[in-house]
Amino acid sequence: MLETFNSVKEIYYLTLAIIGVPGRFLAIVILIRRKCGLSTCTTRYLVAMATADLMVIVTEVFLWRVRHYYFPRSFLDTTHVCRVNTFLRRAATDCSVWFTVTFSFDRFVAICCLKLSRKYCTGKTATVVLATTGILLCFKNIPLYFTQEPAEVIINVPWGCSTKPSYFTNPTWVGFDWFDTALTPFVPFVLILLLNSLTVKHILVASRVRNGLRGQGKGENQSDPEMESRRKSVILLITISGSFILLWMMYVIHFFYYSIAELNMLKHHDALNIFSQVGKMLVNLSCCTNTFIYGVTQSMFRKQVMNALKYPVTSISQLINK
Repeated sequence: MLETFNSVKEIYYLTLAIIGVPGRFLAIVILIRRKCGLSTCTTRYLVAMATADLMVIVTEVFLWRVRHYYFPRSFLDTTHVCRVNTFLRRAATDCSVWFTVTFSFDRFVAICCLKLSRKYCTGKTATVVLATTGILLCFKNIPLYFTQEPAEVIINVPWGCSTKPSYFTNPTWVGFDWFDTALTPFVPFVLILLLNSLTVKHILVASRVRNGLRGQGKGENQSDPEMESRRKSVILLITISGSFILLWMMYVIHFFYYSIAELNMLKHHDALNIFSQVGKMLVNLSCCTNTFIYGVTQSMFRKQVMNALKYPVTSISQLINK
């Protein structure tokens, strides 16, 4: 069973890398060109989210997972490089999650706090919030560099990374592990759910008032672009919250299980190991879906994607016709 699962995992991560890297590059290029009809503030959040997602794919999926299957025993396996990558992939995951939180808060302010939105929902504020969040998360993950030790030493060269056993028993490291897990994903889970729930509630209440004013409650069937826009916003926010909760659920359950049962994660049996690995696979997928969810709900973004995909075919056709 474990061998079959490893084969599935190999294909899964390879597919995620093949689709994810060009997909994120395309999203970043399209957003930077600013032809999607989005505000400067929204564009900067989406670019930051897409960049963080790309870093997750590069550090976690490609340099950590895919490299293990297809490029074993490279310089990337030396302990010092492995430690750096451990720091980078955890920082990238944190940024991917927390950039989503900051964007959710920005949308909450824009929709529910109109007076505050005039000052807060600006490109300058977005830059400051994103930069501050990213720097703080990088500092938070520095201790992870020191949780790794060489898996083996060959001719005085340390190879591989193995989490120190003391990480699971030392009270300081156990406390850090709880803090790390609380910061990602527990606190983001609560904040995203709370902010999006309040935003959806505000949209629904405002929609009822608007319906009354337009006579919709009396059976008149009128087309209302504003109502359609709000309906899409509700679907978007519910999709974001649901996606985050579902894809992080197994990771959270596993964390509670090994913490409450006081198990050593290094001594998992096959079934628990598979459960843990599936949780991590879904977490990696979660970090790659947020920008996609935001993008596909924007008609202008979809149009730009189609134009980008058609461009090579159109260019070749024009060359042939000449």
